[in-house]
Amino acid sequence: MRDLRISVTDRCNFRCKYCMPFDEYTWMAKKEVLTFAEIERLARVFSSLGVSQLRLTGGEPLVRRELHSLVAALSTVPGIEDISLTTNGALLGEQAQDLLAAGLRRINVSIDTLRPERFREITQRGDLQTVLDGLFAAQRAGMRPIKINAVVIRGFNEDEILDLVTFGRTHGFEIRFIEYMDVGNANGWTLDKTYTKREMLELIHARFPLREIGRAGNSAPAVDYEFLDGGGRVGIIGSVTEPFCSSCTRTRLTADGKLVTCLFAETGFDVKTLMRQGATDADLTEAIGKIWVGRSDRFSDIRWEHLQSGTEYRPESHKKIEMITLGG
Repeated sequence: MRDLRISVTDRCNFRCKYCMPFDEYTWMAKKEVLTFAEIERLARVFSSLGVSQLRLTGGEPLVRRELHSLVAALSTVPGIEDISLTTNGALLGEQAQDLLAAGLRRINVSIDTLRPERFREITQRGDLQTVLDGLFAAQRAGMRPIKINAVVIRGFNEDEILDLVTFGRTHGFEIRFIEYMDVGNANGWTLDKTYTKREMLELIHARFPLREIGRAGNSAPAVDYEFLDGGGRVGIIGSVTEPFCSSCTRTRLTADGKLVTCLFAETGFDVKTLMRQGATDADLTEAIGKIWVGRSDRFSDIRWEHLQSGTEYRPESHKKIEMITLGG
């Protein structure tokens, strides 16, 4: 256990089709959402178990009021070496300076397309220019590195891969391409929609020759590559065709305090109730440690084994926690 991804809210100001496909959602009651003090306390417990990196997610984390105050608190936790944020960027322009002052240096911004009409189609309510303005505001504020996450869906945006690479090279952003996955339960995933890591790499390498660097810390989800001409880096997350369950060091905390040990998990473990019922830090450490040691998650491995062998694989038969609840 090295990386903890903390969802601070299940709310979002976008409705991206692959993440929030439903028309209606039942939102968490405010009293069920972890307070900043509870998040800080749990971060200290996780740190004692070996976690050194925190990533704030959502929903959209920037819709949580005063998020910079949480960043400032987490920055004081012993053993935490890195705090990062994944955001859709819509509110980044307003908050970048406060977040930087609080101790946030590293962000990932989700941008699947550079075409305004496509952006509107996939997000259903987002404005591309506002996101780009936030991206550059974070860069001017001094955040480094800034990475752009792009989910590649065959038949939708694979024709923009080189455009996104060029955008990143031109402006000093690292692009992270992500294979389209069957997250949640209703995004309509099929393997036919997955533009594979190999295809992405071949396309990019033919235009911008690359050299493989590998996975950061040997456990990061992305395999990183650098351009031979010195024009920066690109990362590719191939969790469908190159699963990495065996080296995964990530665990997740939902906004309502459920500990989840896999992105594709069916359930979580309620650590919030333990905490609110008076559990000591030692009690929480013991409970979380047992959950981690006892995990047997290898969903992506199993999915790929089915797909390779030709045996039937039906995503709908495996009920998963929705991404909006789980966090990225």
